[in-house]
Amino acid sequence: MASPTPRFAYKGDRLKPLRAFCQVVRLGSVSRAAEALFLSQPAVTQQLKALERDTGTRLLERSGRRLVMTREGEALYELARPLVEGIDALDGTFRKRIQGMDGGELDVAAGASTILYLLPGIVRRYREAHPDVQLRLHNVTGAGGLDLLRSDGVDLAVGSMLDVPPDLDYTPVVRYQPMLITPPDHPLARKRRLELADLSPYGLILPPQRLTTYRMVDAVFQRHRVPYTVGLEVGGWEVIKQYVAMGLGISIVTSICLTPADEGRLAARPLSAWFPERSYGVVMRKGRYLEPQARAFADLVRSGEDRGHDPASASSR
Repeated sequence: MASPTPRFAYKGDRLKPLRAFCQVVRLGSVSRAAEALFLSQPAVTQQLKALERDTGTRLLERSGRRLVMTREGEALYELARPLVEGIDALDGTFRKRIQGMDGGELDVAAGASTILYLLPGIVRRYREAHPDVQLRLHNVTGAGGLDLLRSDGVDLAVGSMLDVPPDLDYTPVVRYQPMLITPPDHPLARKRRLELADLSPYGLILPPQRLTTYRMVDAVFQRHRVPYTVGLEVGGWEVIKQYVAMGLGISIVTSICLTPADEGRLAARPLSAWFPERSYGVVMRKGRYLEPQARAFADLVRSGEDRGHDPASASSR
């Protein structure tokens, strides 16, 4: 026998329990939601119970240490989130709407490579079009940027993603090739036909293990059962390129970091036969309302213009 369809009892103040429910879903626990709402944990728990009582269904269940949504909870969250976020942002949205783009603030999370190679032209165009908007670029790694995005520390993020969490939207804008870089006089720079196993005798210079590039490189070598060694871990493409140019090792980079200034000091060869391309794009929270300042920046990134340099020229050297 089919279970009855849940119905709202429509009692009292609907916003508070819906806000508590959305925060618990977003943060995964009652305690973290209570901190974000400046409430006690019992108060948030009571609001959740009231919402489940009013809807006549169970909305959350425990999975390990986290609270996750039931099927009914997912349906309610999809409806409630834009409403709650719209109400919470109403005051600021109203003021910014009547002010237009003549002011306001914009916070964008991006990694060092994105800020250095992808965003300069975009930031220049944005500043020219919206000189009164206070733009802040937060230089953070991927996980740190997503944490800021989920906690409303930034409006949006720009960068590269391999796995997209279900609570986020990712719009790829541009793709870059994986490249082997060596000193110009290195044996691999002159080798006519390059195989993955040819890299084995040489120590790699890679970003730290916690970053996506290292994990991707390791996964490819493991999948092809080719041994490799990491001679040096160091953060930052510019540092890696300098160390390779000094003869301290070879590296596998994304062509976004290769510029005309590298010609003559580095040899670069494509590795697309073994390594995947990397996309860069805009990351946003699903259902979040973007202020006009953030929408303008996201649209500028999506336009694909002023990306700093042409990746095709870097990939063909």
